[in-house]
Order: sequence, then structure tokens, then C-alpha cells
Amino acid sequence: MRTKAAIATLMVSLTANMAFAEMLNKVLSVGSSAPQWSRIEGTDGKQHNLSDYKDAKAIVIVFTCNHCPVAASYEDRLIAIQKEYQERGVQLVSVCVSLGPEDDLAAMKSRAEGKVFNFPYLSDPSQAMGRIYGARTTPEVFVLDANRKVAYMGKIDDNWMSADEVRKPYLRDALDAVLGGRTPAIPETKAVGCGIEYQ
Repeated sequence: MRTKAAIATLMVSLTANMAFAEMLNKVLSVGSSAPQWSRIEGTDGKQHNLSDYKDAKAIVIVFTCNHCPVAASYEDRLIAIQKEYQERGVQLVSVCVSLGPEDDLAAMKSRAEGKVFNFPYLSDPSQAMGRIYGARTTPEVFVLDANRKVAYMGKIDDNWMSADEVRKPYLRDALDAVLGGRTPAIPETKAVGCGIEYQ
């Protein structure tokens, strides 16, 4: 039943994406300073702060959750991206602001352990972090450069259903640009996935 509800939510989100494709992030702009956050609990039992990653050359913040099939389809890709880019100074951080039993901290810990996440998975039931970044979809990514300016925000790539059929790896392209001292050619895209329900 929950899966059917998630798919229904996804279809509503996809329809909204097509109808309002010109409406992107209304809170942040590319080039703006990344909002600070602190004391967000992770599945590792630690409190995490943006300042913890001060040595990273780039940070990828991914708003995600357990219940969304689109978010789930990207988990292996995110693990691969962290593994590939870690030596180049990139730190990926995922955060869940979605509410409900499938997205509580206990369920998140189970998911992180089962998938062997190689990046922090943070829980923010206050939803404050999602609000200050203007996140509306899971998954939705924000790339922060070395100066903690927003360099890219939006979708991970152009095919959530199949990694093998990706033709536009937006996140990877943005990271390559930032690490090369360049501005991403495509700095913003419309995230596709399940809508975040704010309380």
C-alpha cells in the first residue's frame, strides 16, 4: 500500500514538474552562500555540522528518503560517486527531512547499514534544513564549491530508471567543473522524484 502511495506521489510530482518546469528553486540561487546547518543527527549516532567538512573541495548535499522509489533507485549511484570522487576531495552528505515510519531514524539506520552507505545519512525531522535549501523533491542535490557557494542544484542525472541509459550526468559534470575551477555548464535543473511534504 505504501509503495502504491509512493508511486502516486511520484506521478503527481512528475506532472507538476512538466507543468511548472520554469519554476526552479525559490529559496536559493546558484552563486549564493550555502545555508549553514549544525547538530543534525546521523545514522552513525553523531551530530553533524556543515563545518565538519571544511577541508572538502566540494560538498554534495542530497535530500533523499527511504520511501521514495526514485530516491532508492539512486542509492547505488550515490555510493559510486562518493567512492570515485572522495580522493578528489568531495564529500557527499545525504539528509532525510521526510516524515513517517519508513523515514524515521531507526529505518534510516537499517537502510544505511543494509546498503553500506559510504557517506553520512542525516535525519532532520524538524525539516528546517530542507526549508533553508528550498528542497522540494527526493532526490534533490546541491553542490557546494570550496567557498561554500552553491554551484549546482537539481537532479542527479537524466534517467532515474536506468543508470546504464544515462546520457546527461548532471551531478558528475558539475563536480568535474567545480574541481577544475570552472562554473558548471548547466548550473540548475529540475529535480525529479517524490515531493517533500512539509508540515
